[in-house]
Amino acid sequence: MNNRRDFLKLAVATTGLALTIGPIPAFAGSDRSGKFSGRSNHVTKGKAVVTGNTVVLQSDFTFDGAPDARVGFGRNGKYDSSTDLGALKKLKGKQSYRIGRAIDTAKYNEVYIWCRKFNVPLGVAKLGR
Repeated sequence: MNNRRDFLKLAVATTGLALTIGPIPAFAGSDRSGKFSGRSNHVTKGKAVVTGNTVVLQSDFTFDGAPDARVGFGRNGKYDSSTDLGALKKLKGKQSYRIGRAIDTAKYNEVYIWCRKFNVPLGVAKLGR
């Protein structure tokens, strides 16, 4: 068995149950990535990768600094504060942030560097495949 879908097919075949298998969220699937662009007069650069249950800011990540910078998700230009993954760990370089189980990454198409203190975006990476 290569994946969850194969397991479920086997379970249906051996038990005789009829199941409808919906799409598996991006959380369980392939990586998505995007490059940051700065917002609110801040310089934010580098690549973000969403892989499994982690957001990884790559080694080329740089940010010019701001108070209370956080990492999270948004969709179509709107940050969702319920996706806060924690404080930005450092201004440059590779760093990882664990995604909580309650966050369905398939619902989001952007990774944010967000200023919680002033409620403004500092950088946005639009996610693609």
